[in-house]
Amino acid sequence: MEDALVLKYAAAVPRYTSYPTAPHFSGEIGNAEYERWLGAIGEGDSLSLYAHIPYCDRLCWFCACHTKHTLRYEPVAAYLAGLHKEIEAVGNRVTSGARVTALHLGGGSPTLVRPDDLIALKNRFSRHFSFAEDCEISVEMDPNDLDEARHDALAAIGMTRASFGIQDFDPVVQKAINRIQTYEQTRDAIEASRARGVRSVNCDVLYGLPHQTMATLERTIEAVLSLEPDRVALFGYAHVPWMKKHQQMIPEASLPDVVARYAQMARAKEMLVAAGYEAIGIDHFARPSDSLAVASREGRLRRNFQGYTDDTAETLIGLGASAIGQFREGYVQNMPATGEYLRQVEQGGLAALRGYALTPEDRLRARVIALVMCEFGFSFARIEEEFPALASSVIDEARLFRARDTDGLSTIETGAFKLTARGRPFARSVAAVFDAHLSNGRGRHSVAV
Repeated sequence: MEDALVLKYAAAVPRYTSYPTAPHFSGEIGNAEYERWLGAIGEGDSLSLYAHIPYCDRLCWFCACHTKHTLRYEPVAAYLAGLHKEIEAVGNRVTSGARVTALHLGGGSPTLVRPDDLIALKNRFSRHFSFAEDCEISVEMDPNDLDEARHDALAAIGMTRASFGIQDFDPVVQKAINRIQTYEQTRDAIEASRARGVRSVNCDVLYGLPHQTMATLERTIEAVLSLEPDRVALFGYAHVPWMKKHQQMIPEASLPDVVARYAQMARAKEMLVAAGYEAIGIDHFARPSDSLAVASREGRLRRNFQGYTDDTAETLIGLGASAIGQFREGYVQNMPATGEYLRQVEQGGLAALRGYALTPEDRLRARVIALVMCEFGFSFARIEEEFPALASSVIDEARLFRARDTDGLSTIETGAFKLTARGRPFARSVAAVFDAHLSNGRGRHSVAV
């Protein structure tokens, strides 16, 4: 029965880091709208900043991010010069009364940036934005890039959270995804970060990888636990070779099927919870004292383009090629092609390619989907209070889903729609029930387990 359930609910659906999702963005939203939305940020508002570094000195075949391979630093230096221009242009359009509460450097591999350039990048941000004293600064880390000088530079910019991509420690799996990274490298990099005052370490682990078995995954989880991370993100490998051509280097015959993927996910979760980590949403785990776990227990968990977060900022500004920003009014995505991105920021500082302006119904459905993804359900009274004129439509959809749910995924009790323990692993599929755009989308997605 469980295998049949997995197959039934494994259909390809979005990850719902936004609603509507990126395939529904259009060129009707561009720099003019972006400039207005930046200008509408108010005094005292909180901001979250994301800077995308779309370069790697090796190309991991599993990766679905906007990135490119380079063995020369000149393209990186040229890109950073353009990013500085965009930071200035955007910062000049945002009131100095807004406070940055979170800065995330992602990629690609931000840690391939040279130490002096890392410090210069943070200085450029500080020159054009007002940072809160307790601002969280997180960086995606590749241990292969790191040396003492880079560790010192990361400490100098005030990094508070280090996020290490591990994926899998098994040599056969690493070779299959072109990501060679030893346990010792990772351990030493984590220790070096902690020695310099980093207060939180996250480790990313993947299941569903080529040649990955239950035994290899168990060994990886045991090794990760020995590193004592504060958080673990457990993601299913998204095989999307139609979108990321380098994934064609991974033979589909080497991938575990949907049922095996689900079993890997369940076993990894079992091991993490047994080790004392609290399950957060569909794919995160945190120590009980971690701020993400506290936010989850207190009903403050949120979801954005970086995944689950306790960041309270309503506005996320994305900087760099392909970066996406989230505003009260909607979403904006920058030009993904680095050459065209650089040309645009050189001309006018902004490089918005497309976006989406939210309607009242979008806001309602975004809220419901976020609650399903973060809290595994929603109170009807809560939705009626927040959206009094529109709430009946999604409440009716929740009742209809429950009436047709013969698999025991959901309940409706005391005026609330909730996923059962059996239904929680399929939260993405249930969230899709409330997605009014999904049937009209042009995008293709990865499997939901």
